[in-house]
Amino acid sequence: MEKLSVLIPAFNNEAYIRPCLESVRWADEILVCDSFSTDKTVEIAKSFGARIIQHEYLNSATQKNWALPQCRHNWVLEIDTDEILEEGLKAEIKEWLSKDPIPFDGFRMPRKNFVYGKWMKHGGIYPDYNIRLFRKSQGRFENREVHASLILSGKAGTLKHHLIHDGFKDVSSWLIKIERYTRYERDEWLKRKKPFPVAKHLLAAPLIFVNTYFLKLGCLEGYRGFLLSVLDAFNYFLVGARLWETAHSKDISSS
Repeated sequence: MEKLSVLIPAFNNEAYIRPCLESVRWADEILVCDSFSTDKTVEIAKSFGARIIQHEYLNSATQKNWALPQCRHNWVLEIDTDEILEEGLKAEIKEWLSKDPIPFDGFRMPRKNFVYGKWMKHGGIYPDYNIRLFRKSQGRFENREVHASLILSGKAGTLKHHLIHDGFKDVSSWLIKIERYTRYERDEWLKRKKPFPVAKHLLAAPLIFVNTYFLKLGCLEGYRGFLLSVLDAFNYFLVGARLWETAHSKDISSS
């Protein structure tokens, strides 16, 4: 069977990295790429037998692409600290890696996103397929400041079992995350030198809410669906506000 490296980017994740590590401790290698955590993240990872490498964080793609060549094995599973493997995914991965030859260069897997501990089946965030299992030589993360997807140079298969993403536990942690992510999204926009569409920005946020809550049936998820729809719209609004602020920084500072 092909050996497997699990790659986990991390930074100050002591509050929820244990379940992630527990779900992948069967792998041949756990490689944690840490951005110089100041909490007990590294200590906890070492207790699970993880190998630690540290690198200054520039953006998601740079961090992962720097770490990939340092994985010891040909097959890599990339997983975030707020994710775990669903029961059955371990066996499915092992089954595919035991084939000779393996007919694919990577595998996409569905992801269950949880809000306040409940799986959100509606609102446009399921099945949320991601390529996370791949041959190291055939995968590279796209050059984006945030939410960088894997670009696979080969054929992808599809797994049946899920990743579990418990990414929304409380409003406070979401606000910390969204402050960082909207900065990265602004930087991505500026990097690509796109013009800032003020008129689109004024209309887009409410339309995003309507799309998520009504058209994608977030309304079927009760208050969680309403919250998801509002935050989805608010995320876009903040990116636009940051872009406007950057474009008018001179006017703002002189007023």
